[in-house]
Formats: sequence, C-alpha cells, structure tokens
Amino acid sequence: MRIVIISDIHGNFDALSALQERYDELWVLGDLVNYGPEPVAVVEYVREKARVAVRGNHDHSIGFNADPQCSPRFREMAEATRRFTDSVLTFGQKHFLRQLPLRTEIERAGARFYLCHAIPSDPLFGYCEAGSDQWIAEADTIDADFICVGHTHIPAVRSIGSRVVVNPGSLGQPKGGGPEARYAVWQDGSVELKSYPYNVESAAAKVETLPIASSLRDELSEILRTGNVPADKEAQN
Repeated sequence: MRIVIISDIHGNFDALSALQERYDELWVLGDLVNYGPEPVAVVEYVREKARVAVRGNHDHSIGFNADPQCSPRFREMAEATRRFTDSVLTFGQKHFLRQLPLRTEIERAGARFYLCHAIPSDPLFGYCEAGSDQWIAEADTIDADFICVGHTHIPAVRSIGSRVVVNPGSLGQPKGGGPEARYAVWQDGSVELKSYPYNVESAAAKVETLPIASSLRDELSEILRTGNVPADKEAQN
C-alpha cells in the first residue's frame, strides 16, 4: 500500500496537476481553497482522485460562509481571496467542502491513521508546530499509529512514544524555504517527506489576475516564488 498525503493546496492547480508520484490512494488534509487562483480546478481534482479528504479552516470558511480565523496580519488577504473563491465555486462544489469531515480514523495495511487539518483538540484552527510540547498531550489522546495533519505549511515527521505525527507541508503554498511543492508518502509503515518543482511562474501569473488589491497579489506571488512568508509578517494559516 502506497499512500500519497498532501495538504494546503490553496487553489494552486499548477502545483497539484504537476504531482507525478504514483500511489494506491491519495489523501488530502484540507485547505483546498483560498489564496490561490484556481479553486474550481482543485476542488474537482480532489473530488475525482482523493480517496480520503478532511476539511480545513479555509474549506470551512467557504462551505459555511464563516471566518477562517487567520492570524491578524493576514485577515485582509484571507477575506479578499475568500470573496473571489466564493464567487467562482458552484453550489455543488461548496457543498463538497461543507460535507468534508473534520477528522477521519482509518486503517490501512495493519496501520491505524488519524487525519485532521490542524490538531486533534482543534481540528480546524489549532496552530501547533511539530516541535511544540503541546503535541505530547495531543498525541496521548489519539489511539492511532500515525497522526496526519497540515495547517502549518511546514513539513515534519515526529515520533512521540508509539505514535508518529506526520505533516506533509503545503503542496500549493510551501513555507519551509524554497518554492517546491511538498508532500509525504507512506508505504509499509514508513513515511518519507518529498517535494517537486512545478511552474511557479505560471501560478504567480494567475495570482496577478485575481480581483484583489495589487499589494495582496504581490505578497501572494512572493510567497509562491520564495517559499517564505515576507519579512515582518506573522504565520499565515
């Protein structure tokens, strides 16, 4: 069993469509939409190809017309791109986002998995970096071998007792340095963090056509090109 795990696509179909990794199942850990220019294509791809998907805070925002609860410095960007996403998705696509589960527990090849977007105690909004001591308490509440999460946009694998916390990083808006799309592969009980290049300039050019303020377009393009949050900005999630 070979499972490709992706998260935080954020409307970046250039990155998603460049995924070449073979898999038996594709799992998506939320945030299909917002920030990026092609949410329609991303939602349809996930509907067609993903075996398992959970709801992220931005999916929840579009599905339920709710606040995605981003950090203060990014609320303007989140709201501007939320309005764009809401205007282009159909009722059926919004319903798909709305019905995505907050968490999923499944078993594959004798291994038990727990999937959510953020953290088990706050699956939509909880922000917890992989090295945080909070994960010790979070992992203790979960009866699974692998806890798969996204939200931070930073790839990591951390063993906590008998459990392994896996964050594949962001496929569509990586922030670990470098623009390459990030993902993870689980096979035979082992996890590998991987990345691949894609046509970032194509994605950035599409961002420049978004009907939002030019300063926000420039900032989004810089994140895509550098894989870093611009200076003097807080963590975006």
